[in-house]
Amino acid sequence: MATKIRPLQDRVIVKRVAEEQKTKGGIIIPDTAKEKPIEGEVIAVGPGKFEDGKRVEPSVKAGDRVLFGKYAGTEVKLDGEEHLILREDDILGVIEK
Repeated sequence: MATKIRPLQDRVIVKRVAEEQKTKGGIIIPDTAKEKPIEGEVIAVGPGKFEDGKRVEPSVKAGDRVLFGKYAGTEVKLDGEEHLILREDDILGVIEK
């Protein structure tokens, strides 16, 4: 059974995107030298936060690819997979294709 989680207020659940295993020159990067990726896919978005008594809609949606700060958010494990719970303010930008 899959775990379901619904973020509250302006929080966003993001799944990190795996980075390349080797460089453009063909050098394979070992796991010990890799940093955690700062790019991910939005899995779920909360309804938005209240400002001056009105709800402000989030500017990201499920399925968006986003960039976030290296140390942003809280790591959680859902069904054996690592996810991040971030505030919308921690998202630096949306990657458009």
